[in-house]
Amino acid sequence: MAKGGFRGGSYGGGGMNMNMIKQAQKMQQDMLKMQAEMEEKEYEATAGGGVVSAKVSGKKEVVSITIDPEAVDPDDVEMLQDMIVAAVNEALRKADSSMAESMSKITGGLSGLGGLGF
Repeated sequence: MAKGGFRGGSYGGGGMNMNMIKQAQKMQQDMLKMQAEMEEKEYEATAGGGVVSAKVSGKKEVVSITIDPEAVDPDDVEMLQDMIVAAVNEALRKADSSMAESMSKITGGLSGLGGLGF
């Protein structure tokens, strides 16, 4: 009798684990698809009231920098450099934020699924 109960419990638990594994596999597939989509997107930010614009890809690579000629002051190159850094960093933050938001939609706020590659 104990053996029958053990097998029944084991089978039921195994079925539950298979369901969890299938859900985790689907989540992983969804995450890979989302990551590929996010890498194709571009994120833009400006600094200095819009005189400097930076565009980055979802791969976190700088795509372009646009500088309004009025921002170019030979006597104050440091300010231009600071505006470029600020625009690039803001564009990267936008990319990170978008990625985190999309990831949260897929995982439903779950975290710590380490063994599953998440």
